[in-house]
Parts: sequence; C-alpha cells; structure tokens
Amino acid sequence: MDGLVAISRTVADLARTEAFYEALDFRRLGPVERIPGAMLEALGLPDASGGRLRMGLGRQSIEFLAFDVPGQRYPVGASASDPWFQHAAIVVSDMDRAFARLEGFAPVPISRGGPQLLPPSSGGVTAWKFRDPDGHPLELIAFPEGGAGRHWAKAPGVFAGIDHSAITVTDVAAAVAFFRDGLGLRLLTRGLNTGPGQAALDGLPDPTVDVIALAPSGVQTPHVELLRYRAPPAPAAPLPLTARDRATSRLCFGVDDLAALLAHLAEVRPEHTVIRSDDGRMAGLTGPDGHGILLMTRQDADGRAVAPA
Repeated sequence: MDGLVAISRTVADLARTEAFYEALDFRRLGPVERIPGAMLEALGLPDASGGRLRMGLGRQSIEFLAFDVPGQRYPVGASASDPWFQHAAIVVSDMDRAFARLEGFAPVPISRGGPQLLPPSSGGVTAWKFRDPDGHPLELIAFPEGGAGRHWAKAPGVFAGIDHSAITVTDVAAAVAFFRDGLGLRLLTRGLNTGPGQAALDGLPDPTVDVIALAPSGVQTPHVELLRYRAPPAPAAPLPLTARDRATSRLCFGVDDLAALLAHLAEVRPEHTVIRSDDGRMAGLTGPDGHGILLMTRQDADGRAVAPA
C-alpha cells in the first residue's frame, strides 16, 4: 500500500470551500474537473455527476466533491462522539497565529474556550477543533518539541500539513481488525484521553475516549486515528448516507495490487461490501461505522501520493 494519499469530502460549493481552505494555506492542485466516472462507480453513484477540487498542504492532499444533485446537509447538532465524525488534523507551528488567521472566517467552533493544552498523558499537544463551511470537522494541532512533533520540526509556514484523519467508531476491536488485518495498516499507538482539557477540546461533558493510531508500512503521516468514546455514549447506529451527503468523507488509499487486496479483504473481512469500478482501477467500500474508504491503483494515486513528512 502506498499510503493514505488523500482525504475526500463532499461539499456544496467548491468556490466557497477553496476560499476557506486557502486561509489555511492549502493550494489548488490543478484545475477543477468533473468527478471521474471510475470514482463515481466506486462510490456507488454511477449515474451521478459533479465537480472535484483538489488542494494540497505541504506533502498532503485533500479533495472535495460537489454533486450536481446534492444530498443531505451536515446534521445540525452533530458532536465528536457521533459515528459519522471524521476530522482532518492540521499541524501548525504557531497556534496563536493560526487561530488569529481563522477569526476573520468565523468558523463554527467545536472546542470550548479556544485552543486547549492537553496533559502529557494525552501527548502534551495544543489543539482546537472547528468546522469548515459545510460542517466537516477540522483540528489545528501544535506539537511540543520532540516526540511526535519531530516529523514536523522543519516544516515551513504556520500551517504545515495534515498529520492524520480521525474517525469515531463504536467497536474499537472491529475497527482495528479492519484497518490492520484487512488493509494492512500497522498499529502505532494506543491511548486513553479524558479530563477537562479533553472535554473543552471536544465540546462534550466528561468524555473518555480511546485513541488508536494506525499507518501504512513506512508512512508516518498522514495516518489514521480511531476515536472510541466510552463516554458520552454514541448514537445507536450511523446515519444512512451516500457520497452525495455532506456528512460523508472518505479515506483514499493508494494500493500496489488492488486485485490482491480486494481478494484478501473478501477472505478476512467479508462483511464489508466492495464496489469496484468497471475499469478495475478503483474500489469503494463502507468501513467501520459507515466511514467511506476509496482504494485506488498506483496509476490513479499518482498526483495524490503522500511522502512522509
């Protein structure tokens, strides 16, 4: 597997999205284009159409899909413990400057009281969660010197790159098995976050959350984090969503041998239905708790490929 080559999000307005992410120093990667047919097939929407905007920050990329016939808006009142929650964590070199840069856009905050300094047991990072114009969660994260922050020590600018994408799951054992045994990611770290700093960061009362980091072999960033909230409890079931709906995001992985990986998935994780494009170059599936996964061949991953930060 080449790595987590992009995070994909459904939005309503590509121009509005581009203006917002430019404030975070993302840059456009090529022209706005139509969503490729192979991708629509892999998403289970072969007759749909829409535009795609790709943007990069550092060595990482994110892409936005806007469908000509849009789906549901992001649910009002959604929280970090909802099973459709997926954020992109953006590393910043100076939290005060990054926070000030965003104030002019008045983003909807998730965190209470501004950026939060978490205790050493939680990594000792300073973090702040908020939403983009469509409701998608984002996190600004500033690392202390050394430790996990060493990967970003020489990154230029206030906004350095995407460190990880975190998804909320309800069954941590099943989610780890999917990413580790199914997709071949390796387990990096396990932790348990709680306390007033975590409560303010998540905008939740007294949260207790398992945090599990996994990454493809040889790739440190961006990686995947699993968030399992022991408290407060998550809703009983994820929302019935399609890729048209603005609450949906997808983790896009580049794969050396897509056919072999799909055969392996069918053997070890047969409960996950896979939709493959007619040309065999892309495959979409629903991961743990309904989170979207896109697998693409090296040919389609080129231009989105991620080098370690």
